[in-house]
Order: sequence, then C-alpha cells, then structure tokens
Amino acid sequence: IQTELCLADLATVEKSLTRWTKQAKAGGDKEAQRLVDVLKKCEAALNETKPVRSIDFSKEELAVLKPLCLITAKPAMFVGNVSESGFENNPLLDRLREHARGHGDAPVVAICAKTEAELADMGDDDRAMFLAEMGQSEPGLNRLIRAAFKLLGLQTYFTAGVKEVRAWTIHKNTKAVDAAAVIHSDIARGFIRAEIVGYNHFIAAGTLVKATEAGHVRLEGKEYIMQDG
Repeated sequence: IQTELCLADLATVEKSLTRWTKQAKAGGDKEAQRLVDVLKKCEAALNETKPVRSIDFSKEELAVLKPLCLITAKPAMFVGNVSESGFENNPLLDRLREHARGHGDAPVVAICAKTEAELADMGDDDRAMFLAEMGQSEPGLNRLIRAAFKLLGLQTYFTAGVKEVRAWTIHKNTKAVDAAAVIHSDIARGFIRAEIVGYNHFIAAGTLVKATEAGHVRLEGKEYIMQDG
C-alpha cells in the first residue's frame, strides 16, 4: 500500500518539478526555486518508497508543500487487527509498533474485528457485560475514533435544543465565534456570547436549568477557546 501511495505522490512531484524548474530558471523566481528545493527533497524520499511525512521539513517548507496535497504527507495511523487474546504479548503487534515509529511515531490502535462485529449486534446492557468480561471499558471503535481525533488535532462540542442534540467537530484552540461558524456563517456573524457548560456537568445536572442553578453555566465571548466536550 505504501509503495502505491508513494508512486502516486512521485508522479505528482515529478510533474510539478518539470513545471517549476522551468519557471525558476527562466525568471529567477525565488518562490519557484523554494518550491523546487522542497520538491527535490520529496522526490528523493519517494524514490526510496519513504512517505513525505518522514521528511523533517521546516514550517516554511511545509507551507510551500501544502497546496500539492500529497497523500503521503498526511498524518498516518496504524490499526492492528488482533485476536481476542492478542492485545498483550503479541510479537506481530510489536512489529507494527516498530514500523509505526518509522512514520513519525504514528499512533497504533489494536482492535479485534471479530469482537467489534459481535458488539455491533448487541444491546447496551449485553455490550457492557461482554466488555466487562473481557476486562475492557469500551469498544475498540471508540479508541480508534479518539486516536484519529487526537492525531488530526480535532475535538467536539455539542449543541442541545428542543428539536435535536448535535455534535460539531472543530480543531483544537478554536475560538467560540469560529466554532459558531461551523454551524452556520449567520450565527458567527451575529455572535455576541455563548452559554457554555461542560458535558459532564450538564449530564450530572440533568437539565440546563439545574446546571445553571448549580453555577456550571457561564457566558463566554468571541475570544473564548472552546474545550473538548
């Protein structure tokens, strides 16, 4: 798989190199030359079937590279499908972790596909009992989602109203006004302040009124940095 992805990126890089090398030579374009230098780094790595993410780029070089949308420049994670007893003392899983370290310490999540398939067909009570018997507190799918969110720098906030409850995905360190824009640009345009309450406090209180009475609801302005949950 990695070879196929590297070959796809190599085709993109070589095509871009041909174009930008001509422009750099013809007009002495410094921006074009900067891109050529970055592309040559990529070409050298890809020719050895090494992903672009394995290259140590500066912040400026990453900015130059971003418009190319190279596949192997994207963050990677590895999911190991193990047996029900394969979560511990598994040499194959150890090999996968060793491989992942060569990809910028990419996260490795071990799941048992067989178990996940069984859990999907169970009710909540049976699922909880089944997990308890296995010594686990949650399905592997949950761990996979959290690992992916962490890798991509994402988090969630919720809106709860009479009609529906929704989860919205935002990047970490997003300001309240920008989080509002994820719902609709009009909400961001007319944003004054937001009523904020932590998920755990809201669930414990049961209603927004009770959470307010307990002092867990507060007003925050545009510059407030949203927290996960």
